[in-house]
Amino acid sequence: MSNPYENETDYRKIPRQYLNSKIPKGRGIVKWNAFKTMPEQYKQLEEHIENQNKIEKPSLSSDQIETLNTVLNEKIYSNDVCEVMYYEAGYIEKAIGYIVKIDEYQRYIIIENDSRQRVKLNIDMIVQMV
Repeated sequence: MSNPYENETDYRKIPRQYLNSKIPKGRGIVKWNAFKTMPEQYKQLEEHIENQNKIEKPSLSSDQIETLNTVLNEKIYSNDVCEVMYYEAGYIEKAIGYIVKIDEYQRYIIIENDSRQRVKLNIDMIVQMV
């Protein structure tokens, strides 16, 4: 019976039973333990990488604000599903659902999705509405 992996050059693709048992397995993850001496450093590096992905809040022109207001009024009166893009903590997030409430004095809207979860959004943080 011939070995189906005899011409394979990448040992990672060959099942262990076909490999030469005299070849040592290696140190595995042990070789990387020297780099894990300072877990605080990993945390700081992850935070730094995360902060690089953040963006500043987009500023809207008066025309864009007027368009948002028009779309908002249309969605309220037609009771259509709307997709709202909003700025939160350095990222643009998306909420999809029906507009349940608008409070012009405290400047927020509440959107409810199909699974009855509600999201309270600050009107000033809304970037786009479809």
